[in-house]
Amino acid sequence: QVQLVESGGGSVQAGGSLRLSCAASRYSYSTYCMGWFRQAPGKEREGVAHIAIRGGNTYYGDSVKGRFTISQDNAKNTLYLQMNSLKPEDTAMYYCAAVLPPCAMVGGRYEYWGQGTQVTVSS
Repeated sequence: QVQLVESGGGSVQAGGSLRLSCAASRYSYSTYCMGWFRQAPGKEREGVAHIAIRGGNTYYGDSVKGRFTISQDNAKNTLYLQMNSLKPEDTAMYYCAAVLPPCAMVGGRYEYWGQGTQVTVSS
């Protein structure tokens, strides 16, 4: 069982930045693939980015490429999402999730999910 707790969401103006964190509670955290997903009201869940904890390979969705950066700190069992140049369309609930490799930006494959953290970007 992997428990995930997100933090760092909030309200920001367009063009601003936020950094989300996801603390994972399992000693074998380093074997997992970790992903960030988001869901806005009335919209489908969207894959944002994922990272292979072992190896560090990353993937980004087209809508965030060049603006968001996924990273992780093995010593702290923590996943991050640095979000720059935020746009109103980035407004959503953001979730971190974990799955054993191979990594994929397919939400249905992920076994463990956090409770989410709200990001609101105003114009």
